[in-house]
Amino acid sequence: MKTLQELQATVQALFASLPADSQPATLYDPIHYTLSLGGKRIRPLLLLAANDLCGGNLEQASDAAIGIEVFHNFTLLHDDLMDRSPLRRGQPTVYRKWNENTAVLSGDTMFALAWQHLLRRPHPRLQDILQTFNRTAIEVCEGQQYDMDFETRTDVSLDDYLHMIRLKTAVLLACALKLGALYAQAPDEEVETLYQIGLNLGLAFQLQDDLLDAYGDTTTFGKQTGTDIRDNKKTYLLLRALEAGDAEQRATLRKLFSCTPQDPEPKVATVLDIYDRLHIRPHTEQAIASYLDQAHALLRTLPQSDADKEPLRQIMQSLVNRNR
Repeated sequence: MKTLQELQATVQALFASLPADSQPATLYDPIHYTLSLGGKRIRPLLLLAANDLCGGNLEQASDAAIGIEVFHNFTLLHDDLMDRSPLRRGQPTVYRKWNENTAVLSGDTMFALAWQHLLRRPHPRLQDILQTFNRTAIEVCEGQQYDMDFETRTDVSLDDYLHMIRLKTAVLLACALKLGALYAQAPDEEVETLYQIGLNLGLAFQLQDDLLDAYGDTTTFGKQTGTDIRDNKKTYLLLRALEAGDAEQRATLRKLFSCTPQDPEPKVATVLDIYDRLHIRPHTEQAIASYLDQAHALLRTLPQSDADKEPLRQIMQSLVNRNR
């Protein structure tokens, strides 16, 4: 079994080996740029960790690990365009660095490249692998559409929000774990357990993102906090506050989240004050802990030894122990 450090080194080597001279350069340079922005490569890491845990061959699963990360970055490239986001990981987004047409076409190509990687190697369970990936790709798009729909809806509930982030965020983490197990030809029960681990992990991961956006330290978090509040985004924190607040607090929140003031800083401070009065931060932390506990409980049901599970356990813990 590989250690977490060995798995991380394997993932980094995979992306370092990708060719960077494809033509036409005007199509492929934005793709190489997007992938070069880095990140923690969580999805390929989860895929290889699950594959290794289930006794698979990492080399056989390596193309799928690349494919799922290429797909993830495709979604970011298009999301940045739809959200008009100027920066990604501190660098200009593709549509700002090049143009909107390039962002669309390079993103479309990344989707096709993801499929190309998945199809590169024959496998006894290739049909299951491709069906899992395709269903996940559709669900991610459904989640993005719900997220956009929520921008103009005033009746979004916490359940609506959790359904949206399950689709937009959690299913891709679950897919990574499931693909790793499928490549290892693990029993169906283990495959499903790993998928459910990913769903719970993904929900905890997104709620942690919501929390960090409101309360994270700008220096350690790596980006400006309060962005969701400034942009009137519906998050777990807001929807929990609308459920818990009195009539005056709910009216204030609805008013603040229906406009974009010239100076947004008083808006952020007012919203955070309401959150603090309603104890939204500890409520959110409890929800994160609950989803993570469910993921760990599922991990304990797998037949492998605790030592073999340790790399995956460390990855899971790191996703919700990010800088605050």
